[in-house]
Amino acid sequence: MQFSAGPPQGKLAPSGGSVLHEVKSVGATFQWPVRVYWEDTDAGGIVFYANYLKFFERSRTEWLRSLGIEQQRLRESTGGLFVVTETRLRYHRPARLDDELTVTASLAEKGRASLIIEQKALLKSEQNDLPCNYSGDGQFSAGPPQGKLAPSGGSALRAANSVGATLLCEGTIRIGWVDAASLKPARIPAHILDRLESTT
Repeated sequence: MQFSAGPPQGKLAPSGGSVLHEVKSVGATFQWPVRVYWEDTDAGGIVFYANYLKFFERSRTEWLRSLGIEQQRLRESTGGLFVVTETRLRYHRPARLDDELTVTASLAEKGRASLIIEQKALLKSEQNDLPCNYSGDGQFSAGPPQGKLAPSGGSALRAANSVGATLLCEGTIRIGWVDAASLKPARIPAHILDRLESTT
């Protein structure tokens, strides 16, 4: 699946009306571990299709948090917030109960009022070099030590090497910046764009 660089410079982009700029070098992909529970599955025993959006939301939120962009604090300090304005998903294979997944997030396009995030859900058991669990010392392992839980912030921005990984679901999510009170579109504050620039 190919993602376009966006509209030519100076042209308006759909669904947000901001000029988009292709991120020149997205060398790091954020990874977040997810375990499939009963509540995630449907009557057929596979992950219900809409739950991939929940998995993507968690990964995207933790990606922003890893950059120092916390949603509630952001709303309080700027009076604005990000909202999902568009989603596009493609399903390849199902995940099942107890599967361990790695859900990724990476910045694909950045505009003045919206961002497009590329996301994937990968089956952990078939991945090469895509560790998911944080050991507490800055290293990732196949899982937490017996009897210990990995911290909730166990994630990293790191280059993805997904050779051999099983792709379950992929998509793009456009998030737009709005005024929290009116929900009207607004420009993303400069300090947030600067922080996102540091990931490229």
